Amino acid sequence: MPDALDHRIIHGLRCAPRVSFRRLGEVLDVSEQTVARRYAALRRDGVVRVVGMGNPAARGQAEWIARLRCRPDAVEPLANSLVRRPEVAFASIASGGSEIICIVRSPAGTARDDLLLRQLPRAGAVLDVHLDLVLHAFGTPGTAGWTGRAGSLTPGQVHRLTADRPVPAGPALPAGEEDAPLLEALAEDGRATHTRLAELTGWSKPRVARRLEALEEAGSLTYEVDTLTERLGYELNATLWLQVDLPRLQRIGEEISGHEECAFASATSGRHNLMAVVICRDTQDFYRYLSTAVARIEGVNGYEISIRVRRLKQSSSLVQHGRLVPAPRT
Repeated sequence: MPDALDHRIIHGLRCAPRVSFRRLGEVLDVSEQTVARRYAALRRDGVVRVVGMGNPAARGQAEWIARLRCRPDAVEPLANSLVRRPEVAFASIASGGSEIICIVRSPAGTARDDLLLRQLPRAGAVLDVHLDLVLHAFGTPGTAGWTGRAGSLTPGQVHRLTADRPVPAGPALPAGEEDAPLLEALAEDGRATHTRLAELTGWSKPRVARRLEALEEAGSLTYEVDTLTERLGYELNATLWLQVDLPRLQRIGEEISGHEECAFASATSGRHNLMAVVICRDTQDFYRYLSTAVARIEGVNGYEISIRVRRLKQSSSLVQHGRLVPAPRT
């Protein structure tokens, strides 16, 4: 079982996915070799993967939350088909094994070509489908997201890792076709060294360094840190579907996103205008969270809860035999 230092390493990577082991070791007050060894073990065991990808927003894509209520006997085949599609992310089976919850990346507005979204309601296995648009993700990019309360970094340590993070000057720009080899390499390993990226792309190391810096500064390149939280001792994953007063939506969303248990919170379209993914150790821990942190929030008028039964896919990783593995690319 990973320990508190492993948790802090993962938290540090969430804040700065490509931070050097030397720098991370300085922040954590451990040696560079210790950080490198621990990270290698976590990655080898399929507990964590750092993945680089083109920014979906820069390509005009929005994120849709799909809730599919299915025939129990057809859930597995449909789920296995969905998770192999590159536009499907963060997929899981919930609600006793009869519901699939996933995020679908598809163009928004009049330009969208949502073939998958149009096909879902017609699938024979689907009894009911709800599709809601993610309107706004709460929290500070790069620092939000669950890390586990045991071994989290202090605010000072987070600041040391994020203070020099590039901030895009304007709207994110899409990566060019010439960047495809670099993005393909980063999709396999978002922490690949400049030397390794040069080998995989056929570029020079200076060109790799320049292009990485340019893409990050333009907001064209984003990183995901996929983590198997159950391997870290947090077994219960639930999605909260909340109805909140519209004037309080921003405040409530930011408050929930700041909870230690919250992995993701967003404003959404549809009957529930706020969705939150929370991760707890067990049922009692989840009840404590609901009856204290959530119960104290004013402006919540109704809620539903979906309990995850099985995780299928993180942003860019499939979950197979209790390990994170690369998702197939098309």
